[in-house]
Amino acid sequence: MHPIEVLERYWQHTSFRPLQEEIITSVLNHEDTFALLPTGGGKSICFQIPALIQDGICIVVSPLIALMKDQVTTLKEKGIKAIALTSGMSYKDLDTQLDNCIYGNYKFLYLSPERLQQTLVQDRIQQMKVNLIAVDEAHCISQWGNDFRPAYKNISILRQLHPHVNCIALTATAKHNVVNDIVENLDFISPKIFKASFARPNIAYNVIHTDDKLFQLEHILKTNSGSSIIYVRNRRATTDIHNYLNSKGFSSTFYHGGITNKEKQERLYQWTNGQLDIMVATTAFGMGIDKANVKTVIHFNLPESLESYYQEAGRAGRDGALAHAVILKQHIDEDHLRSQFLSTLPSVAFVKTVYNKLCNYFQISYGEGENTLHQLDFKSFCNQYKLSASITYNALLLLDRNAIITLTQHFNFRTKIQFITTNAVLFQYLETHMDLNILVKVLLRTYGGIFDYDTKVNLSLVIKKANLSEKKVIAQLQRLEKDDVISLQMANTDSEITFLKPREDDITINPIAKTIEQQHTLKHKQIESVLNYIKNDTVCRSQQLLLYFGEKTKVTCGICSVCVAKSSKLKSSSHEGISLQIIKLLKVEALSSRQLIQKLNCSENVLLFCISELIETNKIKLTPTNTYTIL
Repeated sequence: MHPIEVLERYWQHTSFRPLQEEIITSVLNHEDTFALLPTGGGKSICFQIPALIQDGICIVVSPLIALMKDQVTTLKEKGIKAIALTSGMSYKDLDTQLDNCIYGNYKFLYLSPERLQQTLVQDRIQQMKVNLIAVDEAHCISQWGNDFRPAYKNISILRQLHPHVNCIALTATAKHNVVNDIVENLDFISPKIFKASFARPNIAYNVIHTDDKLFQLEHILKTNSGSSIIYVRNRRATTDIHNYLNSKGFSSTFYHGGITNKEKQERLYQWTNGQLDIMVATTAFGMGIDKANVKTVIHFNLPESLESYYQEAGRAGRDGALAHAVILKQHIDEDHLRSQFLSTLPSVAFVKTVYNKLCNYFQISYGEGENTLHQLDFKSFCNQYKLSASITYNALLLLDRNAIITLTQHFNFRTKIQFITTNAVLFQYLETHMDLNILVKVLLRTYGGIFDYDTKVNLSLVIKKANLSEKKVIAQLQRLEKDDVISLQMANTDSEITFLKPREDDITINPIAKTIEQQHTLKHKQIESVLNYIKNDTVCRSQQLLLYFGEKTKVTCGICSVCVAKSSKLKSSSHEGISLQIIKLLKVEALSSRQLIQKLNCSENVLLFCISELIETNKIKLTPTNTYTIL
């Protein structure tokens, strides 16, 4: 079957995107192939179509569990047999699934690089009729790549198990040294390298300096109506901004790792199908989601790297229409970025300390502990050893990333409570149970929907507000449950830790010390690159991003905030018109810059430029109340 026929049959498309057909042809010619395609470039088709054409099964290595599940679901919906070996699978289930891959005519086996290290998995893969090895998010192989994962270094075991099978590596963002690393680590021979341009000529990259982000957010969304994504730093911000936008008449929802899978699916469906315009989300959102008509992507906080920013901004304008990628920046954001991502980087010595304390916490003897599973109450652990929560958390992530432990976080770990009686019955009950009065009032005043549905309750917050001991609060909750006042689901841990190596203290950590230091160096460079990008108001923003990824061009985009500002300066007549309108408005009353921009049809950059000129020429002045008036 020809690739275009497969594309039409399963994807209902009649033509390929740029470079897809050339990459597919290379794979079908049994060449080792490297595909560097920007976000939205259709990477998965580049290995899925060759695998469907050839006999046998394709092994797909990916670090993203959620994305693996999504791709397997999508393939199954097309009638294609696929399996993902996810974490939490029992030995029996793993054994059955691997047998299915050998005997069940499956076309795709998705697995993580860590799963590939298991002897059982390697033995069964050796028995499979493998037609292609696909390595997704291949930049994770390189120590200088974004999101380096040491387990990726061992993917070459697949080449030993099936030396005659060719391999395709895929990524959306990789600098030149990272590409070389990938080629070397995957043992490519005379690879065919396909690199699409990083240029997205239909995206206007903007950096807006403002002291009022919410006002700017509202202004941008009103100016650029349509489907939007707003990226924020944490879960609380998703709900806060969602509530703010809805109060202003926008249709929005929010998405983060703490909501249930059902909520995720419902909200994604509403946004994808245009029932809601705006998705407020943490940066985990968007991976593998192919919504073509996103008009605006707004970063409410500074991104942690240009790699992640390029991917997230690239979720806009996949339909080729003009789209906007905006970073909102306050003067304090630089300090916040450094504080969040640099001041919390754990040193090698601190990682050793955390590992040692972790072993002591679970009473693991020297030389023991390998493949043992433990429940971790993170807050209790930090309190017991007087450790900083933020740095300790990052140390655990490093231990997880470097395959010393596996850290599984239970995002729904909080206690769940729902009042299952009526208001009237509840207050009758409290008349004869006065000792429960304070706890009940704290719950009702802290959690608005607690009568309507199971509500995730932060027990530490309740204990603090009620000014009661943890033991007392738990006892009172259990009493309320016994008396059929509430439904109660308790949880006393928030994470699971699996030790992947026997305890050997410093000897366990020393082999990864150099990697930790290299990752710290990389993080410092990434932060500086972001800060240089947002501060550079003289070079076209598209040119800046292209140069970062090693692509030089003399052509400016003409639509980014830098290009527009330069163009505006040349259009003095346009400026004169705005200046005259400003003077006309200020003759009536003193106005702030916010009030002026609401009345004028111009960008903030143009407005500030005109205001600056009018002040310099003594035509207007700034008042003590931060409004402008005529001189």
